[in-house]
Amino acid sequence: MIDTMGLTPDAVTLSPLKLFMEADLVVKAVMIGLALASIWTWTIIISFGLKIGKIGKDNAAFEQDFWKAGDIDAFYKARGHEKLPSARVLAAGVTEWRRTTKGRVTDRDGARQRLATAMQSSVGHEIDTLSDRLNFLATVGSVAPFVGLFGTVWGIMRSFTAIAAEQNSSLAVVAPGIAEALFATAIGLFAAIPAVIAYNRFSHRLNKLEGKLFRFSDAFHGELSRELEKDSF
Repeated sequence: MIDTMGLTPDAVTLSPLKLFMEADLVVKAVMIGLALASIWTWTIIISFGLKIGKIGKDNAAFEQDFWKAGDIDAFYKARGHEKLPSARVLAAGVTEWRRTTKGRVTDRDGARQRLATAMQSSVGHEIDTLSDRLNFLATVGSVAPFVGLFGTVWGIMRSFTAIAAEQNSSLAVVAPGIAEALFATAIGLFAAIPAVIAYNRFSHRLNKLEGKLFRFSDAFHGELSRELEKDSF
C-alpha cells in the first residue's frame, strides 16, 4: 500500500530528531530558538511558581506576627529589614513616619498623605520587581506561534522547490519538507501554550498579592494616623 502511493518507509517513520537533522538551515534555526525559549519558559515557570508561593506564605506569617506585636518600633527593629514585600512596605511607612515626626506635626492631613504615598509606592515597586520576569512569558506566548509559522512557511516553500526541481509531485518528495514545517509549528505551540497559561496564572497571583499588600499598607496607615492624633509615636 505504501509503495503504490509513492511513499518510502523513511517518509512514514520520520522521528523528531530526524526531522530536525534533515531540516533546512533556516528551519533548524527556528526550531533551536523555539526550543531554547521553551526551556527558559519552563525555568521561569518552575522558579517563579516556587518563589511566589514562598513569598505568599512568608508574607502572611510576617503580617500575622506584626499585628500580634505590641510595640511597632521594636518589631521594626527586629524584623523590619527582612527581604519580604510586607517588610519593605512596613519599612517605607516607618521611614516616612520618622521623617514626618522629627519636629512638631502641624499638617496632619499632609503627613497622612505622605505616609500613604510612601507605602503605596513601595507596594508598586515590589509588584513591578516580581513581575519583571513575566514579560518574557508574555513575549513567548505572543511571538512563538508566529515564529513557528515562519518555519512552517519556509518548509512548505522548500517542498514546492523540491517539486519543481525533481518534476515530481509525489508525497515522497513533498512529505519531508511539510513534516519539518509542521514540526516547527508544533514546537512553537509547545513553547507558547505553557507561557500563556503561566502568564495568566501568575498575573492573577500577583494581583492577589498586590491586593493583600495594599490592605496591609492601609491598615498600617490607619495605625499611624491614630498615632498622629496623639502627636507621638
